[in-house]
This record gives sequence, structure tokens and C-alpha cells, in this order.
Amino acid sequence: MIPFNKPYCSGRELSYIQEVCHSDTMSGNGTFTKLCHGFFEKRYGFKKCLLCTSGTDALEMCAMLCGLKPGDEVIVPSYTFVSSAIAFLREGAYVRFADSGNENPNITVDNIRPLINEKTKVIVVVHYAGVACDMDAIMQLANEHNLIVVEDAAQAVDSYYKGRPLGGIGHLAAFSFHETKNISCGEGGMLVVNDERLVSRAEIMWEKGTNRAEFYRGMVNKYGWCDMGSSFLPSELNAAFLWAQLEQLEDIQGKRKHIWESYDKALRGNIGNGITLPTLPEYATNNYHIYYMLCPSLKARTAFMNYLKNNGVQTTFHYLPLHSSKYYLDKHDGRELPNCDRYADTLVRLPLYYELTDEEIRKITKLILNYK
Repeated sequence: MIPFNKPYCSGRELSYIQEVCHSDTMSGNGTFTKLCHGFFEKRYGFKKCLLCTSGTDALEMCAMLCGLKPGDEVIVPSYTFVSSAIAFLREGAYVRFADSGNENPNITVDNIRPLINEKTKVIVVVHYAGVACDMDAIMQLANEHNLIVVEDAAQAVDSYYKGRPLGGIGHLAAFSFHETKNISCGEGGMLVVNDERLVSRAEIMWEKGTNRAEFYRGMVNKYGWCDMGSSFLPSELNAAFLWAQLEQLEDIQGKRKHIWESYDKALRGNIGNGITLPTLPEYATNNYHIYYMLCPSLKARTAFMNYLKNNGVQTTFHYLPLHSSKYYLDKHDGRELPNCDRYADTLVRLPLYYELTDEEIRKITKLILNYK
């Protein structure tokens, strides 16, 4: 069986972890944490980066930093992972789910605009498959209504919008380094703070509500409890693993590019059965996180996935709509979100991981092209 995903080790992970084991610091915010922060801040120009134990934790920090109150509303795409919404629900906000666009699973400014009212405080955008939402239009809309924009960039490491890195456009952003992502440390994430006004508070929340980070920099002679927070920072073991991956970012991205383009070259223009392939907006780059296909119906997708599984290829689909989920159905305002439902029923993801071989790619594409 060709698996859907296989975690990749670049070669130095164990060496760096061993280095941590022989150091004086295994808890968070040590040497490797600072190396990872510096990598993202220098390469992408992010204002402030803070590693977290997961992308979910990074989103929860985003929600806390938004200063929400009960009754405030947050606009979130329905076609996303549950963390995109639950982080804001925990702060007492009401989530209004937005539909996806016609061309890809991302939300559009036209989906967002009708949902804005006097209670709206935040817009959450999810860059599905690492492909950018139209951020200029969304930021302009947010500025018109004095709203905070949070980029859920969980899938979007090393991807760009009109030359600007995703995660660096909104006021706040969250990345994931889960084992399924391009760059991984098993479980991990990162908060990005692009609004200078939120940097100090973010550091305090990150360190359990204390000003411990300032203490370690010698800015205060003792530290204490200053605000709400939690133990969001990962250990140095996670940061060491992540640093080994970041050192090999170009190699990892290059291999994923080869796999994505191999799929696309073999399939585009040659595939039948009503199956369509992803489209890329002119303003967006591709970070080769996902290669997906759209089947004509749920029944067709089920048959297609079963065919591939029976022939030794594991595929998967993605999100179930959050607006009609068991937890949120009775809280949703009743609007139909047809594009979200369409992607939920028809999208299928092909295997894409560093060690996928050309021979395996040829097997997968041949099976797809021979499917009747």
C-alpha cells in the first residue's frame, strides 16, 4: 500500500535532539527555539514569532489576543479544521461560518461581506492547500470595518500572495508543524504577531501569563503573573527537530514541487470521469502542500477512492462542513453553504510526501488514467 502520508526526517533531527539532551536546557525558549524564531523573522519578515506546541495552540493565542467578549462575532470558513473555529468559541465569541469560493475551497471577500455587522470583531482566513486567499480585498474590507484579520496559515509555510509571505499580511497568524505538513516536528505550531501593539501581550500569554521572557532578556529583575496565558511554548526537543527540518526547507520544497508537478503533468488534460484538477489564482504561489482532485459527486468520490485503495493507493478527503456538524448544527444561523458542501463531498487528496518515488507516482497516475 502506498500510504497517503509518511513523516520525513532530514537527517539531523536525532543529532540536534541529542545536543539538547546534553545541554542545560530542555524546556522551551532555549537555543533551538530562538533559531527557529530567527529563521522565520529573517526569511519572511514576520514581526514576532513564537513557537507553540500545536497549530491549535497558536490559534488559541490568536483568539486570546483579539480581546473578544461574549456576544462578539467572528467570521470563519466552514470548510476548515475544527481548530479554526473552536479557538474563538472558547473566548465566548459566536462564529458565523462563511462559504467557500467557486474556484477553490478558500473564502472570498464576497462570502465575508454579507456576514459583517456591528458585533463582528474578527475575520479568520484559511489558506487551503497553501494557496492564498485574496488578501488585498480582505484586508481592505477589514480596514473599512476596523476588524482584526487572523491568517490560519497551517498549510501555508513558504507560500506567497503577490510576493508577500502568507502569515505576514494579517494582524495575527498561526502555522502548523504537524506530521502531515511540509515542515514538521510531529506536533507543533507557531504564532506570528504582525501588529506591534500585540507583541508584548503575546509574549506574556506564551509564558503562562508571566513576563518571564522579559526577565530572561534582562529587562526586569524578577518576573510575575501579569495576564492570562498558558504553557503554549514547546520543549527544546521539538524545536531541535523543527530546526533540522528548516535547515532543509529548500530541499523539502523542491521534492514536493517535483511530485506535485509530476501529478499535474500526467493528469491535466488527460483525466475523464468528470474529475477536475486544482486551479491556482494569478496572485498566489504554490507551496505544494496538497494535490487534490474534485469528483462529480460523493458517490463518484467514494467509488474512486475505493478503486485506488483496492489497487494499493491510500487517499483521503478533507473537511466535513463545520456549519452542519453535530456540535454546531443547532447554533448555525441556517444559511446554506453550497460550495463548502461541494468540496466536502467531492475533494480527494493524493499521496504527497518527500519519499514518494517516481515509480510510485507513475503507478498512481496510471491507475487514475485507467479508471472507468
